[in-house]
Amino acid sequence: MPYDVPPAGSAAAPVLRASGLVRRFRDRTALDGVSIDAAAGEVVAILGPNGAGKTTLLSLLAGLQRPDEGAVGLTPREIGWIPQQPALYRRLTVRENLELFARLDDVPLPEGRVDRMLDEADLADRADDRVGSLSGGGQQRVNVAIGLLADPPVVLLDEPSSSLDPRQRERMWRFLTGLARDGRAVLYSTHDVGEAERYADRIVVLVGGRVAFAGTPAELAATADGDLLRAFVDLVEQAGPDDDQPDRHHPATPADGDGAPSGASA
Repeated sequence: MPYDVPPAGSAAAPVLRASGLVRRFRDRTALDGVSIDAAAGEVVAILGPNGAGKTTLLSLLAGLQRPDEGAVGLTPREIGWIPQQPALYRRLTVRENLELFARLDDVPLPEGRVDRMLDEADLADRADDRVGSLSGGGQQRVNVAIGLLADPPVVLLDEPSSSLDPRQRERMWRFLTGLARDGRAVLYSTHDVGEAERYADRIVVLVGGRVAFAGTPAELAATADGDLLRAFVDLVEQAGPDDDQPDRHHPATPADGDGAPSGASA
């Protein structure tokens, strides 16, 4: 359903707020005092190099992990989680996948909700096709539709366009920005500066598990004479070389196939 979107220029109260998040793995601190919020209708990019803690942060917000310190102000049932790799049942049709996840997530009136998500995700004409026959972009739209079945006010996406070609990526972003226009808060992780500049209302830059910057793309670009890429690289370089390590400490997402379900609402 559409959510109320604040008038332009108004100070909107966050629908998602997390404060002081800390996550440790043995002797490594993956997140160190991270706070983040998002308002209805806002698109927030979580930008950072590999190993910055982006996926770990999203998994805490989604309720897949518990923080060692800090708190998230929404329950997992209020958050739609879309992992980077679609974990779908390739031998089932698009509709059958959505119906299965709707039942697993106890979605009220599942048939109507499935029909609506097929329309919103532009999948109605592929509803009876096996998921394995879809392109990567089509499978990702099924993945997103599953995360929206419970009609959450907040949507979290882990690098949603990383495996898509330019045409698929543009189609995906038309869908995701439409979610924000309908009043949802959309937060996504990326290491693509251009994608953050083009689609995000605000950017949160993570470097070494800490927030190095939070503000609009224009505000970050202004620190480097209008060059957002240069400004981002400067932030990363200031952190030192040891922070650019793969983020190995996050829940594994099942590979494509007839494996375990991905999260609908986490």
